[in-house]
Amino acid sequence: MKKTLNRPIRVLVAKVGLDGHDRGAKVIATSLRDAGMEVIYTGLRQTPEMVVNTAIQEDVDAIGISILSGAHMTVFPKVMAIMKQKQLDDVLVTGGGIIPEGDMKKLQEIGVGELFAPGTAMKDIVDYIENWVAEHRKF
Repeated sequence: MKKTLNRPIRVLVAKVGLDGHDRGAKVIATSLRDAGMEVIYTGLRQTPEMVVNTAIQEDVDAIGISILSGAHMTVFPKVMAIMKQKQLDDVLVTGGGIIPEGDMKKLQEIGVGELFAPGTAMKDIVDYIENWVAEHRKF
């Protein structure tokens, strides 16, 4: 049985670095909003520091990073390091894009959550975020 939350889940959808392809991020943001979540979209060309600072300012439950540039092995570890430094240990970091399966496993080993490839059903992404937040966030 799914735990009932007493407020909408807050998700930050982020585009980090020089990756200028944001159609997928906008589709994800809209779909999460349509599922009842509050969504903050960073826009293009954010730094890892900007993403984490926005996550803190907006009190989000999850950060979803869309990355198609191939910089995932730089971006995700940097975001995780800044979050650890700022003691932001109860916020999900998830995301998707063009990320090889072997790299997904390495990123999950450092604390990144599930990563989704293009074509993943939106229901799977929504369910994952809802279940993770219900289990890990206290509200």
